[in-house]
Amino acid sequence: QVHLVESGGGSVQSGGSLRLSCAASGNSNSIYSWGWFRQAPGKEREGVAAIDHFDSTMYADSVKGRFTISRDAAKNVLYLQMNSLKPEDTAIYYCAAKNSFGITRLDQLYNYWGQGTQVTVSL
Repeated sequence: QVHLVESGGGSVQSGGSLRLSCAASGNSNSIYSWGWFRQAPGKEREGVAAIDHFDSTMYADSVKGRFTISRDAAKNVLYLQMNSLKPEDTAIYYCAAKNSFGITRLDQLYNYWGQGTQVTVSL
C-alpha cells in the first residue's frame, strides 16, 4: 500500500506561481509512475502531467510550457511547479501513483491517490 499526501496549494493572482508537493510513504518503491490531476467544479478530472521511473514526462496541452513535473526519487516526493497561472487553473489538484509499466494521464490506470489540495487563481 502507498499513502500520498499533497501540500503547497493556496491562492495566487493570475500570473503567479505555486509549487505542489506530494510525499509518498508505505511501499513507495513499488511505484513506476506518478501523475498530477485536477478537478474544477462541475468538470471532469483532468490529467495535468505525468512522470515515470526514467523521468520521462508528459503534459496536457493546456499546461505545456507553464507547468513542470519532477520528482525526488531519494525522498519519494513528487512536485508540480506551476508558473504563469491563470484563473482557469483553479481546481483541486491530486497526485496519484501506479505500479504498472507505462506513463499515462488516464486516471483509471492509477492505483493510489492523495486527498487533494486546492489551488485558486484570481484575476
